[in-house]
Amino acid sequence: MKVVATESAPKAIGPYSQAIVMNNMVFVSGQIPINPATGNLVEGPIADQTRQVMSNLSAILEAAGASLDKVVKTTVYLKDMGDFQEMNEVYGGHFPDHKPARATVQVAKLPRDVGVEIDCIAVL
Repeated sequence: MKVVATESAPKAIGPYSQAIVMNNMVFVSGQIPINPATGNLVEGPIADQTRQVMSNLSAILEAAGASLDKVVKTTVYLKDMGDFQEMNEVYGGHFPDHKPARATVQVAKLPRDVGVEIDCIAVL
């Protein structure tokens, strides 16, 4: 088991790793819209939040030796399912060549009261 950590994505804010590599699989922890350069939340429209989340996921995958085109499964957590279409447009733009398996759920609350969190599993 290998722990993945990169300065190009937000540091873990609890007892977890940004990602774990095991048996040629990368398990990326849920990412929220924190700008790693500033440590500040990206607020505003869900599209802006989703862009930052996808950037964070991409940075972690790169540090692990993978990329978004190797993602096989994601889980999207939305504070408001009414944001689904806007989130989905941004999300889909990051997967132009393949469509990972996905679950999308509405949750009562997310860390730091953000609108979206996404985790993923990829292959190396």
